[in-house]
Amino acid sequence: MDALHPELLLEQVLATFAGASDPRLREIVVAAARHLHAFAEEVGLQSDERRAGVAFLTAVGQKSSDVRQEFELLSDVLGLSSLVETLSTPEGATLQTLTGPFYAPGSPARRFGESMVERDDGDPPAILRGRVTDRAGGAVAGATLDVWQNASNRLYAIQDPRQPRFNLRGRYTTDAGGRYEIRTIRPVSYSIPDDGPVGALLRATGRHPWRAAHVHLLVTAPGHRPLTTEVFDADSDYLESDAVFGVAPELVLRFEPDADGVAIAHFDIVLDGGPHEP
Repeated sequence: MDALHPELLLEQVLATFAGASDPRLREIVVAAARHLHAFAEEVGLQSDERRAGVAFLTAVGQKSSDVRQEFELLSDVLGLSSLVETLSTPEGATLQTLTGPFYAPGSPARRFGESMVERDDGDPPAILRGRVTDRAGGAVAGATLDVWQNASNRLYAIQDPRQPRFNLRGRYTTDAGGRYEIRTIRPVSYSIPDDGPVGALLRATGRHPWRAAHVHLLVTAPGHRPLTTEVFDADSDYLESDAVFGVAPELVLRFEPDADGVAIAHFDIVLDGGPHEP
């Protein structure tokens, strides 16, 4: 009967993890159990509410598949993903952000300044250019920028069989001075998948599913830690209410038109030195 007292119950639960062979695992599960118990006490969680929570998480798992990870989406909309990436960013390096559910390996190599537009929908053209350096300011030559972006119909190529497979996708390489240049379209906002339990949660809590317009970049170079980041259009909607909390001031760029009407944005990237992880 003593175990039914909240404090004694928690002590008994935490004691069961004492034999964990991995100290880090023990630290995580002990903290998770402690916070879960504190959460239940704080809100006065009822039996039917706990069962509803279990049913919700079960639905999240059932919605997940090889091409859709609903748990990742849940982590995103709760801000957990952005929090962890922010905490993982070394001081002085470009902010690490979400990879998101629409990255696909195998994009084609593209030349410096080559367009990654494979279907012309008459969209406003744009150029993203800048320089990749280390935290000491040295140029990182030969860095790879794996880039992906949604089309103006608000879908990524991997979502949309009507788009060419590699539309708005490409791998670019920095030159000897660490410079890169990507020709694309001006980014547009889009909705995260909201036809599952996470979408139902957003609607129930009065939230929208929209992401601010952005371009994704995965930057890798030998001797440096891989970086996944995003750049956002300063004129986009949803900058203040991005559904997955991915917007940071240092990632918001002004796309300025040149004499030919091409919108150009400049984004310098700083990599953290460390073991290269392919």
